[in-house]
Amino acid sequence: MRLVFLGAPGVGKGTQADKVATQHGVRKISTGDLLREAVRNRTSLGLEAKAYMDQGRLVPDSVVIGLVREKLTDPSYAKGFILDGFPRTVPQAEELGKVLVEQGIGLSRVINFQVSRAEIVKRLSGRRSCPKCQATYHVEFAPSKEAGVCDRCKDTLVQRSDDQREAIETRLKVYEEQTAPLIGFYEKKNILSHLESEGPVESVYQSLSKVLAAYDTA
Repeated sequence: MRLVFLGAPGVGKGTQADKVATQHGVRKISTGDLLREAVRNRTSLGLEAKAYMDQGRLVPDSVVIGLVREKLTDPSYAKGFILDGFPRTVPQAEELGKVLVEQGIGLSRVINFQVSRAEIVKRLSGRRSCPKCQATYHVEFAPSKEAGVCDRCKDTLVQRSDDQREAIETRLKVYEEQTAPLIGFYEKKNILSHLESEGPVESVYQSLSKVLAAYDTA
């Protein structure tokens, strides 16, 4: 099982990646997690990434691809992996293809998660998190027991700056300009499936499982 999950911010691909990884015993690869891990472990790529992050600059593709390459050569990823939110651009997808060729493997399937723009805004703008213990909530779908207060540590919940409406619109614009072209890129390779992902998490997971079973990736 070697998958790429595509989709705009807020479509739920991370949640579904976690469920598939747990159910099938494969590893999830998130570039955000990779960067934080590399910085924390002070690897050579991590230190290089940190230098860019400390300046508020985007980490170059070469560094991100290097981190992905390291993971794909790790024996614990031999059973399979799910790339969550990576690649983000066509050049990144092309570099990923080269890495996979180096490993003598290919992608099983690319899943494009689809949710209406209005639903994305509702999902992201309603998210709240605890700055102390990092617990996450949603004012409508998963509220805390006491409004605005973390269930775990009783700290005051906050809304991330990138979950405010103006920032959401910017994130969606960036997605449409930079990442959406990947849909056509993978369609040409005949490995793309579209998945309507509005509705309850379990319902979406059942639909996703059917898609994966249809292509013998599970």
